[in-house]
Formats: sequence, structure tokens, C-alpha cells
Amino acid sequence: MHFDKELDARGLNCPLPILRTKKALTDMQSGQVLKVVSTDPGSVKDLAAFAKQTGNELLSTEEKGKEFEFFVKRK
Repeated sequence: MHFDKELDARGLNCPLPILRTKKALTDMQSGQVLKVVSTDPGSVKDLAAFAKQTGNELLSTEEKGKEFEFFVKRK
């Protein structure tokens, strides 16, 4: 999937992956896609809730071994 920016949140525990995602999205234009890679299993629920609350679109969530990959589209 095409993305405009990547955020490496590996090794960070809740709430840091969400806080870093929020910060990264504020620097992006509407319609751009952020790729987030995390090792925190809680980030699956957290990122889905974050996207719903903020109006950003969670395009996909994928588990790759012990890592989770998310694509979030800026509203």
C-alpha cells in the first residue's frame, strides 16, 4: 500500500504509539497516508478507537509476527 510517511513505534507501550501517531498526523496534509509499525498488542484496539474518535480513516491493520502494521489516512 502506498504511504506518505512512516512511524516506527516498535518497543513503545500504550499510550505512546497513539500519541506519536497523533503528532505525526498533525504534520500531514488531508488525504495523506501514515504507516505505523508497533509491537504493542494493545495498539490494535487503541488505533481503531483513535481513528474513530478523530475522524481519520484506519485503512488496514495487519499482524506480521510480533509486529502490527497500520495504515491511517488523514482526514
